[in-house]
Amino acid sequence: MFSRNTTIAAVAVSAVVGAITLGTDAAVARDQIKIIGSSTVFPFSTTVAERFGKKTEFKTPVVESTGSGGGLKLFCAGIGDNHPDITNASRRIKSSEVEKCAKNGIKDIVEVKVGFDGIVMANSKKAKPMNLTLKDVFLALAKDVPDGEGKTKPNPYKTWKDVNPALPADKIEVMGPPPTSGTRDAFVELAMEGGCKSFAWIKAMKKKDKKAYKALCHTMREDGAFIEAGENDNLIVQKLQANPNALGIFGYSFLDQNADVVQGSNIDGVKPTFEAISDGSYPVSRSLFFYVKKAHVDKVAGIKEFLAEFTSEDAFGGEGYLAEKGLIPMPENERKAWREKVKALQNLTM
Repeated sequence: MFSRNTTIAAVAVSAVVGAITLGTDAAVARDQIKIIGSSTVFPFSTTVAERFGKKTEFKTPVVESTGSGGGLKLFCAGIGDNHPDITNASRRIKSSEVEKCAKNGIKDIVEVKVGFDGIVMANSKKAKPMNLTLKDVFLALAKDVPDGEGKTKPNPYKTWKDVNPALPADKIEVMGPPPTSGTRDAFVELAMEGGCKSFAWIKAMKKKDKKAYKALCHTMREDGAFIEAGENDNLIVQKLQANPNALGIFGYSFLDQNADVVQGSNIDGVKPTFEAISDGSYPVSRSLFFYVKKAHVDKVAGIKEFLAEFTSEDAFGGEGYLAEKGLIPMPENERKAWREKVKALQNLTM
């Protein structure tokens, strides 16, 4: 791989004789990796970038938090110096996004799975911890809720006690991410849909009318009970401290990093812990990824080495430094398999 000096020299030469172009886009001749995407993966990617910058001859990669959806939109916009090299995602890339990438000349993508994360519903430690079921979560946050067999109505529930008599009579106030967030995507799929299909007639709807089923199970209420708080999970933590009756939705890593001021709710009787997410018993768990443009690998200094660092045992291993940041590592055999795929720059297959 190019050293930093070699790359700088290449940039100088390209200014005179013309840079290597990729497709119809601008030239790629940078000596610094550009990374965007998921706010959940952001702290892990930033940590790897900082370590990478300190221990190698390459510049520390620039990492920006844009949300998974926003990151993939920018990632798929094109190839060249003005486009990012890597995007983080707290969900797997969608086939529609792969198609968009292909239309813009990005046909070779390397997928990297880095570990697991749990999505928590947390509140301030000034309040009592919540014990919720997936059904409670759906009934509290869905735009429309069941009104007898085969019927729905606009969500009338104002307090948690309205949802479930065993819960406190506190006003339903839940702060969470916007639709562009992978955390939001995973939350509606795992938590909202998980509670939605606890109603047998709704579960049966999935086979008859998948579109109607998804609209009912995935649509969040818009009457103020659910508050879109942006991509900044740290801001949600601050707001929870100011409002002990509110709940916030974010990744386990933020709970782990702020365990002195916030606590995770039990979901279906399971507390969000490192062990429960790792063994799959916590019901709102997901995989974390990042995606790399293969066309940029040999044109931007350090990408191969950055991939090697991120997938090393020192980083995403069972006792690696990312576990200290709240990442839930994959089993050893799965880590080995992904490391081999990444080393070979194996193309994404859906």
